[in-house]
Amino acid sequence: MYPEELVRPMREDLVNVGFQELKTAEEVSDLMNTQKEGTILMVINSVCGCAAGTARPGVKLALTGTDKKPTVLATVFAGMEKDAVAKVREYTLPYPPSSPAIALFKNGELVHFVERHHIEGRSAQMIAAHLQQVFEEFC
Repeated sequence: MYPEELVRPMREDLVNVGFQELKTAEEVSDLMNTQKEGTILMVINSVCGCAAGTARPGVKLALTGTDKKPTVLATVFAGMEKDAVAKVREYTLPYPPSSPAIALFKNGELVHFVERHHIEGRSAQMIAAHLQQVFEEFC
């Protein structure tokens, strides 16, 4: 686990643009079980450099640059709320654990998953453009 003082700005980076922070497995299950219509964008947040450098900025840029957006924005934090992250990872199977990562669910089903190796080495603009294409298709 990381010190809360370290992760707070990283949490706020997404929460301040409308993401609902899920801190328990129950909160994840409640969201996934009640939001059966529409789309959920789930960001598995992280302290790593690619989360700060491209994942979070890319997600935020994607949301500001399109009219088609997910119904619900949610996030869990890898290395912090382990039970919540483990529960999200049950919903992202068969993909292996990855953080940061970005998942899009539609009508309760995983329809797109961006793993860490698709984030590393890409700019925030590239990630945003990719997500906007995904939003156009599924949202």
